[in-house]
Amino acid sequence: MKGRFSKNYPFFCLFAYLIFWGFLAIKPLNRFDWFLENLLPFIFVPAIIFTFKKFRFSNASYTLITVFMMLHAIGAHYTYEKVPFTRSLFNIFHFERDNYDRLVHFSFGFLMVYPIRELEIRLSGVRGIFTYFIPINTIISGSAIYEIIECAVASIVQPENAIAWLGIQGDVFDAEKDMLMAAIGAVITMTASFLKNRIIQGKNVSN
Repeated sequence: MKGRFSKNYPFFCLFAYLIFWGFLAIKPLNRFDWFLENLLPFIFVPAIIFTFKKFRFSNASYTLITVFMMLHAIGAHYTYEKVPFTRSLFNIFHFERDNYDRLVHFSFGFLMVYPIRELEIRLSGVRGIFTYFIPINTIISGSAIYEIIECAVASIVQPENAIAWLGIQGDVFDAEKDMLMAAIGAVITMTASFLKNRIIQGKNVSN
């Protein structure tokens, strides 16, 4: 039973995400913004499904991907600058803006760098310290590309509301801070993974 669950775990993650996403697709705060925010998930999720037979991530990676996609679904439903529960939370610390977008950018680095490392190791055969360094660079590059795409889509599709859709909330350095948060998240995860693997290797050597 345990082996069967482990084998089918990716399908469980997909089912959980689709139910969660479907629920949040009902009456979003702004339907057009919701559609724009879901352009990348519309590409990313099918890509994982269609490449499943050729490349299967570990169950840990599927868990991390699912959690990140759920966080994104919440932001798409409410728009990133109007998520009610984080606005209340951050008010405790007297922040002037809703920082849910910062949380999700941090989560992008913190959660997605692990499956990215797994992907790069298996496809490129990279070994050693570079297996921790390259995924961090990938996260930073991915964050930069996302900010560029987001800006381009906003300028082309909805230029009159570009500032509002980008969710900069009056911060001219919003894009740079978002990328920094992703980088910090990635560094934390890769540092923890490096230390964990070194400890395991040390125990194996001593045995």
